[in-house]
Amino acid sequence: MYRVFEALDELVTIVEEARGVPMTSGCVVPRGDVLELLDDIRDAIPAELDDAQDVLDARDEIVGRAQHEAEQSLSKSRSEAERALAEARAEADRMVSEARARAERMLAEAQHEAERAVNAGRQEYEDLVARAHSEADRMVQAGRANYERAIEEGRAEQARLVSQTEVVQAAREESARIVDAANAESARLRQECDAYVDGKLAEFEDLLSHTLRSVGKGRSHLRGPALNTVAAAPYDYNS
Repeated sequence: MYRVFEALDELVTIVEEARGVPMTSGCVVPRGDVLELLDDIRDAIPAELDDAQDVLDARDEIVGRAQHEAEQSLSKSRSEAERALAEARAEADRMVSEARARAERMLAEAQHEAERAVNAGRQEYEDLVARAHSEADRMVQAGRANYERAIEEGRAEQARLVSQTEVVQAAREESARIVDAANAESARLRQECDAYVDGKLAEFEDLLSHTLRSVGKGRSHLRGPALNTVAAAPYDYNS
């Protein structure tokens, strides 16, 4: 390796001491000496440098291939991600469509069930109304029949009672007697009631007069000195 640096120094010296070409920056160097020094440099360079260069070239190739593979992998990953995203969106759209279809189907079934229930309820209502009308007609017919039967029975009883004139006359006489007795009893009770009321009114008037006289006496005594004596004396309600 030392010979390499030494040969390089000799080359520098040859170039510096070479005769210049007029009107240019070039120079004239001995070709044989320069080629000999270059051969020495080539021979002096160790084989490891060539191997190192090969390693560097291999590294560059590996790095390039890795970058290419990375770009391909990135592109593939991006493609996979886009494909997965597209599939996920398609799956989501499919699920939404299925859910919407299921909801519409359930709504249609619910509406159908509601209509069926309404129709069943209407039919049952109509059946009940029809049965009620039938029962009402039956009851009206039965009532009309009972009424007609009662009318017939009443007419028969009336005819029977009319035919029994003696019983009717006795009933009328007994009824007149009962009415007369009731009128007499009512008159007697009215007289007794009037007498009782008149007696009570007379007693009340006497009591009121006695009370008024007693009150007048009490006021006259209140004006005199014997106020305490009169006020303390008991009142005889039986006098």
